[in-house]
Amino acid sequence: MSKPNKDFIAEEQLIALLKSKDSKGISYLYDKYSAALYGTAYRIVQNQSFAEEVMQDALMNIWNKIDSYDPKKARLFTWMLNIVRNKAIDKVRSAEVRRENKSDSINDVVSILDKAGEYEQNTDAIGLQEIVNTLNEDQKFVLEMIYYKGYTHAELSKEFEIPLGTVKTRLRSAINLLRDRMNVN
Repeated sequence: MSKPNKDFIAEEQLIALLKSKDSKGISYLYDKYSAALYGTAYRIVQNQSFAEEVMQDALMNIWNKIDSYDPKKARLFTWMLNIVRNKAIDKVRSAEVRRENKSDSINDVVSILDKAGEYEQNTDAIGLQEIVNTLNEDQKFVLEMIYYKGYTHAELSKEFEIPLGTVKTRLRSAINLLRDRMNVN
């Protein structure tokens, strides 16, 4: 029999800690979720310093806007993931990123490639990648392009010549399947 984890905080407790602005809440959130959230930011911005900036902004946003979190709409991790994703997409669309991408040095590119595997593992640690891999190829493609690469529905539709309705249907069915497989209400 395994020992109970004394450091474990249930999602409801974590939300209460964050809402009461208890530093234990943000520390636990950072320890348990930052790697997976950073991995999402990194996949979208493809730059370590930009991903770190996105994470800092997202964590501040989570801390400041926790009162707007509604557990009836999504799980805490999903809500945080959407904040990170939106911040990362905003960053990719910024002029700063466009300027930076024009001047990436070979050392930066090599460093990014060396570290890319580290962040892939982090989503595996929470079991997300295993569940995503159970989707059919069409659903998986749309999900990855929208959530990991930062495409909007319209951009994905236009670039890959998939009808917009089909993109939305595939994404909706993928999310529903993931929700069912993760036993999320």
